Amino acid sequence: QVQVVESGGGLVPPGGSLRLSCAASGRIFSMEVINWYRQVPGKDRELVAGITSGGITNYADSVKGRFTISRNNAKNTGYLQMNSLKPEDTAVYYCNAVILYYSDTHILSDLDTWGQGTQVTVSS
Repeated sequence: QVQVVESGGGLVPPGGSLRLSCAASGRIFSMEVINWYRQVPGKDRELVAGITSGGITNYADSVKGRFTISRNNAKNTGYLQMNSLKPEDTAVYYCNAVILYYSDTHILSDLDTWGQGTQVTVSS
């Protein structure tokens, strides 16, 4: 099985920081695009940040200057450093990644994967 798992969420006061991780497991060859989304109940899932395999990043306007997306290819892991957190950042954060992996036939295939989500709550 090929999957990604988020970690690092939790409860933090306004102005605090959290670092989310997105770790891929399985017969991974590489992670291509890595995206972070977030979603609150009753609202659409929102793209927060993305990073290409070449390190090109993109951020939602609401998080620019506060969040930083990065990756460690050797660890098959993506990260989202969140600083100066605000209550409106409260959401379930999901990792989305396109993964190149070895199929049962040992041929590389691509898979658009989603993690289970990790809760981030910003509250005093």
